[in-house]
Amino acid sequence: MAARERYVIHLPVLAADLGGAVRLARVVARWAGVLSFGDPGETTVSAEDEQGVRHRVFCDRRLPDGRRCLLRADHDGSCTRRPTR
Repeated sequence: MAARERYVIHLPVLAADLGGAVRLARVVARWAGVLSFGDPGETTVSAEDEQGVRHRVFCDRRLPDGRRCLLRADHDGSCTRRPTR
């Protein structure tokens, strides 16, 4: 089977501030993570007029299985794929 290429889907949303946009992105990314082709760990948020300035939603560290940690960016403690409540 040929390797699949990676693409990024940009989905503009309305939010009151960056924090609200990040929270919404976390929800959407976790939902998309149930799909076999989703990679929620790579989710970023940017202002519409500053799309080159991206804010990471999840931790950027890779786990031993190659996937990314699903805790919020700059979290304390060990990385995991299981979000804390």
